[in-house]
Formats: sequence, C-alpha cells, structure tokens
Amino acid sequence: MQVDAVLVLFCVWLAGAAGKMVQSRGHKLETYKQSRLRRETRMDGGAGHKTGSPIYKRSPDMTKSLMTKSEQLLRIDDHDFTMRPAFGGPPIPVGVDVQVESLDTISEVDMDFTMTLYLRHYWKDERLAFPSTNNQSMTFDSRLVKKIWVPDMFFVHSKRSFIHDTTTDNVMLRVYPDGNVLYSLRVTVTAMCNMDLSRFPLDTQTCSLEIESYAYTDDDLMLYWKKGNESLNTDDRISLSQFLIQKFHTTTKLAFYSSTGWYNRLYIHFTLRRHIFFFLLQTYFPATLMVMLSWVSFWIDRRAVPARVPLGITTVLTMSTIITGVNASMPRVSYIKAVDIYLWVSFVFVFLSVIEYAAVNYLSTVQERKERKLRERLPCTCGIGNPDEMMIDPQITGYGSIDINTTGNYGMPENGGRQERMLAQVALNDPQIASQVKPSRGYVNIWIDTHAIDKYSRVVFPGAYILFNIIYWSIYS
Repeated sequence: MQVDAVLVLFCVWLAGAAGKMVQSRGHKLETYKQSRLRRETRMDGGAGHKTGSPIYKRSPDMTKSLMTKSEQLLRIDDHDFTMRPAFGGPPIPVGVDVQVESLDTISEVDMDFTMTLYLRHYWKDERLAFPSTNNQSMTFDSRLVKKIWVPDMFFVHSKRSFIHDTTTDNVMLRVYPDGNVLYSLRVTVTAMCNMDLSRFPLDTQTCSLEIESYAYTDDDLMLYWKKGNESLNTDDRISLSQFLIQKFHTTTKLAFYSSTGWYNRLYIHFTLRRHIFFFLLQTYFPATLMVMLSWVSFWIDRRAVPARVPLGITTVLTMSTIITGVNASMPRVSYIKAVDIYLWVSFVFVFLSVIEYAAVNYLSTVQERKERKLRERLPCTCGIGNPDEMMIDPQITGYGSIDINTTGNYGMPENGGRQERMLAQVALNDPQIASQVKPSRGYVNIWIDTHAIDKYSRVVFPGAYILFNIIYWSIYS
C-alpha cells in the first residue's frame, strides 16, 4: 500500500511539472510576437526621425512617380493644354515644312497617289517656356505629345494615312527655352488625284496634297509655309517607273465651309510626265504591225481565198485583243483617250482590208456571171477562121490596136477566156450581131478590171495610214 501511494504521488508531481513547462513556453511565444509588433510599429512611426538609417527608409523609385523631372520643369499640370496658346487673342501662327521621302505609286484606275513624307510644325507656346542657362532645347517622343497642345492637321481628300510606328512611333517633339516648339512626324498618305486622261499615254498630270487644320479656323490658327517654296524639300533619288517628276511647288489658299467658316489650306503640287517608251512597245508597235500585216493580202492572188480570208480575220482579232488589254488596265472614263483614237483607227484600217477583199471577190463573181450570160446570147463563132486575127483587125473591132494582155484573167483557161471576151467585144461592134443582143449597160461595159482595186489599195492604204500617223503624233507629241 505504501508503494502504491508513492507511485501515485510521483505521477501527480510529473503532471504538475509538465503543465508549468507548457505555460512557460506559451508565454515566451507571445512575448516574441509582441516584441516584433512593437519593432515594426517603431519603424513606421520613427522613419521621419531616423533618416540616415538604410534599414528604416528606402530610396524613392523615380520611375513610378506621377511626373517626371521634364514635366515638372515644363509645368504640365499648371496649365490647361486642351486650349490653344493665347486663347482669346490673335490667331496663333503655325509654320509648316515638308520633306518628301518617296512617291510610291500613281494609280490611273483608282485616281490616287501614295506619298511618304516628314511633316514638321513650328509654333510658340509660352506655357512650355522653361529656365535654361545654356539655351539648350529638350527633345521628347510621342508620350509627351499626348499631354500638350499640338496642331490638328489632316490631309484633305486623303483615302488612307498612317504614322509609322517601327520600331517606335516616328514622332518627335522639341521644346526650346523661350517656348518655341518643333513637332515632326513621319507619315504615309494615299490621296486623291483628279487625272485628265484625254491625252493618255502622252499626258502630263499634276497632283496635289492638301494640308489643313480640322478644328481651328483662320481666326484661331494661321497656317503658312515657313520658308515659302523652300519649305518643300525632296529626295534626289525619288523616281517612278512610268513617270518623270518634273517639278514640285507650294501654294496657300483659303477654304470655305458653309457650316464652320474659313480655313487656311496648304498645297503641295507636283507635275508628272508619263514615259512613252513602255506604251510604244506594248501598244503602238503591235497595232502598227497588225495594220501592215493586213496590207500583205493586197499582194496575194485574189483567187487564193484560203490565204486572204484567214489573214484578214487574224489581224482583226489581234487588234481586238490589243484594245481589250489596254482598256482592262484603264479607268472607265466617259471620254476618248489618245490611245483609243490610235487603236480604233488602226482597227478600221485592218477591217477595211478585209472589206476590200470581199469587194474584189464579189465583183469578180459578178463579172464572170455576166460574161457567161453574154456568151450564151452571142451567135456561134465557129465559122471564124482565126479569131486572133479578127480580134486585132481594126476594121472589125473599130480600134487601132488592142493589147490582149490587158484583159486580165478570172480563173478560166488562158487562151479560150481571152478569145471569148474579145469576140464578145467584136460582136457588139457588129451592128447585125448587136441588134440581136438586148441593150444593157452591164453588157456594153462588161469588162471591169477588179485586179486594179488591189493595185490602188497597195498605194491608198499605206499612204492614208502614214498621213494619219503624221497628224496624230504632231498633235499629241
């Protein structure tokens, strides 16, 4: 019993000792937390007093400040830059100059051109003046442009335009200590160009790029060329495949809108003369060769129908293809162009050469039919001993001499055909025989030299076409 009592007391003692250890440990943890909180509170509250300690104060991050030093120097927040400089006073003068970097395309179909240029504006804004000991300007990018006033220029009659942004926005802002501002940007613009194509491709075109303020009338903003005609500069390497750039020049005018008023407008004019050599090779030379090829049929025998007909049809179809190809690359204008005149006149010459052979073939057929009917009506010439002697006898024929080689040939046998035609002529000279034949104009004048039509065409067609070319090139050159 004594042993059991001793064991019970020992267990009670161990339990009491363990409880005291747990309470002591919890008190120590609570004390650590309280001490940490007191230390943090002391750091926050005493930061203003311990300025030299790097533990209690961080260096300020200038990249995260609301205003940079330059903006503080320019006093951006002290002014309202939604209003123009000297608002309520005289109009602010804004000078402009342009550096043309390239002329990219000229389109006759769309009636427009594409130009890349550097557009620079000059004005004075006293709100941006800042103190400077060395009179040195400050240059900024597009981020500051959004916070100050800049002229609201736009391109009149433009179809597309954009500011280049590779590798960053191609915008530059330069501010001088006295408040003068230079604002420059690189722009590509596609603008309308009203072209007169009545002399195409022997034409000269004048296109204009127009610059104007969108919101400010001439009472608020006076837009002008900073250095007159010298305000426009061009790159000497500018060239176009189809045009020769003759000159650039500038003008200034006033534009009136009935609802808003008068605005200053700046013009950039440039004159372009088209290169003709490309069109000579692609249009004029092929058309001329087709016309000359159609003349070959005048030297081909009129009886060779399979040779002359395909030649004429081929030249007509080729001219149609040339005309279609030229019109496919041109706008559908309502007036006649110079190239249309040349091509259609050439087409008419080719078509007339086909009509010429149709006339020759038809007259030859009619002539043979008449001779055949006349031979059927004439009395038999079997009793004539020598028809050749009678044909050259002046007492019978009534002619001093007859050249039997001038009568031509219609596809009949050489001797028989010639003798029968001459005998018909002799029979008509005999009163007794002529009384048996009905008087008819076609029978009296039965011989028409259809071969002469080809002979005349060999001279008339080339002569007329050469005359047309002389007149055409003297007018349009």
